[in-house]
Amino acid sequence: MIGLAALYALAGLVFGACALATLADRQHPRRWAGAAFWGLIALEFLAGDQLGDMGNGLIVLALVALALAGAPGKGKPATSSPDAREASARRHGNRLFLPALIVPGVALAGTFLLPRLGTLVDPKQVTLVSLGLGALLAVAVLMAWQRPPTAAPVQEGRRLAEAVGWAMLLPQMLASLGLIFGLAGVGDIIGSLAPLAIPEGSRLAAVLAFTGGMALFTILMGNAFAAFPVLMGGIGLPVLVNGLGGDPVVVGAVGMLAGFCGTLLSPMAANFNIVPAALLELPDRYAVIRAQAATAIPLWLFNSALIWGFAFR
Repeated sequence: MIGLAALYALAGLVFGACALATLADRQHPRRWAGAAFWGLIALEFLAGDQLGDMGNGLIVLALVALALAGAPGKGKPATSSPDAREASARRHGNRLFLPALIVPGVALAGTFLLPRLGTLVDPKQVTLVSLGLGALLAVAVLMAWQRPPTAAPVQEGRRLAEAVGWAMLLPQMLASLGLIFGLAGVGDIIGSLAPLAIPEGSRLAAVLAFTGGMALFTILMGNAFAAFPVLMGGIGLPVLVNGLGGDPVVVGAVGMLAGFCGTLLSPMAANFNIVPAALLELPDRYAVIRAQAATAIPLWLFNSALIWGFAFR
């Protein structure tokens, strides 16, 4: 049965290829550190289950140390020149974007069709498996259409990965941090402190504490999904729902939207706010956040008003 294990193996092979390509790049300023960085990530995907908690923890610490040392750095991947890419863009125009549509198309089709093939694909992971299949098909179509060198997918992938750098791992680490906060009882601590800051019976103060906490924790952790169990367990359920009789559907759904307002303001949400600036090579790495601030703050106020106005009807 095809499931997450196959996807992890595929990801491990991709990062392993990046490690070998980096090691072979003698013009790379941090060749050994960069190769070690990608190699450790590959090891995590390929053998993480066998390494145990201690082994995985040591790898995470090693990755942090390598990132502090400047890994993975930017090398000189054997890829096309800017002039060649510009000429290809003029020749093919918007047709170059067509292979990118294969990925979501296959993911959508596979989600509906693969479960009909019996036990071939794990039904719980059918969408992720379809997404991986779509990525492989898109690469195959591009290779057949453009006929680049065989190593082009690895070299171009390494170029993009090095442009993003260590920040590509930040979402996964922050999501893990949210789980750790939950297990450590941070939500219970917030719940015990909430009555000290919220006047008894004040719906507006309780709503602002909840939505403000969602936005603040999301800014700190970069992930609204990590902030949600902490704030919902500390303020949402005990104060807004059980204490004031709020609708849990409205509180939960709109509370997540309030957290996403924090995502728009946080450099910790690297995949949304730092990665695009790096890929576009913007001179200001915080340009995306600056552009989103004028939307995030009024939207947070609007979401707070939605809970206050509709959760207690």
